[in-house]
Amino acid sequence: MQKDPYYKTKKKILQDLKLRGFVFSPQVEQAFLEVDRSLFVPEKQRKVAYQDRPLPIGHGQTISAIHMVLMMIAEEAGNPQPGDHVLEIGTGSGYNAAILARAVDPKHRGEGFVVSIERIATLAFRAEKALKNHAIDENVEVIIADGSKGIAKRELFDLIIVTAAAPTIPPPLLDSLKKGGRLVIPVGSKYVQRLVIATKDEKGKVQQHPDYSVMFVPLIGEYGFEK
Repeated sequence: MQKDPYYKTKKKILQDLKLRGFVFSPQVEQAFLEVDRSLFVPEKQRKVAYQDRPLPIGHGQTISAIHMVLMMIAEEAGNPQPGDHVLEIGTGSGYNAAILARAVDPKHRGEGFVVSIERIATLAFRAEKALKNHAIDENVEVIIADGSKGIAKRELFDLIIVTAAAPTIPPPLLDSLKKGGRLVIPVGSKYVQRLVIATKDEKGKVQQHPDYSVMFVPLIGEYGFEK
């Protein structure tokens, strides 16, 4: 088996976040260690793929900083579980989708799946290729659409992760959330946001828990920003 040149860097990032109080499930840690971020960035960015910062991927979009990807799926946030059905809004590079796909199917048995929506066709096609090259395409479906509108007439999801900032939580996304499900989304202006964890109880009531300050690109669409 080929040695992972980034293994020590990945372990250090996990350790640093744990020292800051973040807790990760075994399947999330395993997924992070398995997925190679360098395969999801443009070729000219691969030498800096494991610098813990956002990197441009074209079309005004970025691949999120590594710590932010992990913080959104920590136990107190998204916390993906084996077998979960996950909706991701904002495929971008495909890196988040890859980690989510591994986390919901840690034994590679097809137990969970990820539906990821991207509005920019070029990025969607590029992400699909990267997922296939990483052999993480069997339980990920990439759709080109307005992610703020969710997916009409689709089954409900255990977890919804939004990788772009919206002025408010789009109602269609709340409608797509199962009872007992979790939604993680940056909410605020284009320049100042807080990460919100929304949960839906067994009666269908939604509770929102604003967490730490974040900075994401805007969610463009009917229930997001105009541009």
